[in-house]
Amino acid sequence: MKKYNPTSPGRRDMEIIDRSMLAKSEPEKSLTFGFHRAKGRNSQGRITTRHKGGGVKRLYRMVDFMYDKKNVPARVEALEYDPNRSSFIARVVYKDGERRYILAPQGVKVGSNFEVSEKAPIEVGFRTLLKNIPVGTFVYNIELSEGRGAQLVRSAGIGAQVLAHDGDYTNIKMPSGEVRRIPSKNWASIGMLSNPEWRYQTIGKAGRNRLRGIRPSVRGTAMNPRDHPHGGGEGRTQRGMPSPKTKWGKLARGVRTRQKKKKSSMFILQRRRK
Repeated sequence: MKKYNPTSPGRRDMEIIDRSMLAKSEPEKSLTFGFHRAKGRNSQGRITTRHKGGGVKRLYRMVDFMYDKKNVPARVEALEYDPNRSSFIARVVYKDGERRYILAPQGVKVGSNFEVSEKAPIEVGFRTLLKNIPVGTFVYNIELSEGRGAQLVRSAGIGAQVLAHDGDYTNIKMPSGEVRRIPSKNWASIGMLSNPEWRYQTIGKAGRNRLRGIRPSVRGTAMNPRDHPHGGGEGRTQRGMPSPKTKWGKLARGVRTRQKKKKSSMFILQRRRK
């Protein structure tokens, strides 16, 4: 973590990620393109998610989640920052000269080897089938459905643990605590993702959140009764109801939103902790 001297009120408590180990060069031009973020609006331009908008322009890095280049050795060429995700990314160059971006795991360095293969060694960054991964190993970029690419465990500093191999399925403990059955013929990467300090950073000032595309939010207790169930009253008052509610009167905390008859529920052995 990088701390600042208290030269201003915003700098006093600000803590950001130390990116001194990342490459200072520009991203690979052939793997980037400009894009328009929805910023909480739908196709008609109406706000469907509040408190989103603005923010600085971003170049999108085309990160390889399909990992369809198998049995070709690769080498990590550079570690880079990606403004579109929480973990760092690695630019790898394959033996045939092709370059791609992948999510960088913890412990990977410039010059580290990388390969996608059924016979890949159980080392950080390598990718292989779940059935070949020993029990107790941490994995990321897990394939949920065959051929769909990495879908699970892609955020900074996290990893899922292989608990057991049961027939054609592998039991995986997710970062949330949920235990899930995933087909053993699906692919996963070895290790845990980089940038574990991401969750501990302190924004420091409101202007930095605006640059991230996060607009201000108003507390419900500060609104009028017509605008929010928590609003109204003389001065600072209690919310006046047993449990907090959303702006639209629905329960806000402790309510399970998963559909009761969802098809994939049969693969969940243990629900995530509340």
